[in-house]
Amino acid sequence: MERIKESELIINADGSIYHLSLKPGYLAENVILVGDPGRVPKISRHFKKIEHKSQNREIIVHTGIYNNLRLSVLSTGMGTDNIDIVMNELDALVNIDFDKRQVKEKLTRLNIVRLGTSGSIQPEVPINSIIVSTHGIGMDGLLKYYSSESVIEKELTTAFIDQTHWHSYLPYPYIVSCSEVLLKKLGHDLQQGITATAPGFYGPQGRVIRLPLNHPDLMERIQKFNFNGKKVLNFEMETSALFGLGKLLGHNTLTICAVIANRATGEYTGNYQPVIENMIELVLERITKS
Repeated sequence: MERIKESELIINADGSIYHLSLKPGYLAENVILVGDPGRVPKISRHFKKIEHKSQNREIIVHTGIYNNLRLSVLSTGMGTDNIDIVMNELDALVNIDFDKRQVKEKLTRLNIVRLGTSGSIQPEVPINSIIVSTHGIGMDGLLKYYSSESVIEKELTTAFIDQTHWHSYLPYPYIVSCSEVLLKKLGHDLQQGITATAPGFYGPQGRVIRLPLNHPDLMERIQKFNFNGKKVLNFEMETSALFGLGKLLGHNTLTICAVIANRATGEYTGNYQPVIENMIELVLERITKS
């Protein structure tokens, strides 16, 4: 088996992986991802015991026990580029032998749930509600750097390109589904729909502050997309990469987001902390049930 070069898998002097600054034993098999580093302690304060705390750049990790289940909470920062780092390094922590620099014979499957915030694009999806992402639409192109055709929902992707009249010079979109196992366990009775993952907060999501847009009607076209009853409910910036890399690496992934703005009605919630806390408590209770 080929040994992974030091330049490709960077391991720090203390035995931790480069960006996450985590050693293999510090990661639980059930992982909650959040974008905001400040949200990590808001989750871990519910733990009965915290075994490990670490921080490197915007990445904060707390591992502990909740309802007799070992959990890790990790902040990723914003964007699919950060998800690329986080997902590859989480996988390396459980599936690479750091001493031999080789892939392990027996692979571990992680359960990875992203808890985030998003803006709905449908008028019937109110602020302060919770959305579970059944699919992620990648508007960033990240997955195209990997051999990823096997995990892309081709019929759904083609329909999206056709219905939205997607322009050829924009990154070629891809659509990937979530883990059915986690969807049934955590989101069975919550509002479900497709999530559009944008490579930015302003122009890529159709926001205009001072800069004019090439496609000012892009959000409206995405809003009207409908494939066998499947509609795009919200915008955010991480889900498609999470689902795509999760499937390629063999991990279960799901995104659950609080809606803090409605782009169709122009509303923004002044205080979204209560819905965030409700979402956290709901997921913690459900993820620990057998």
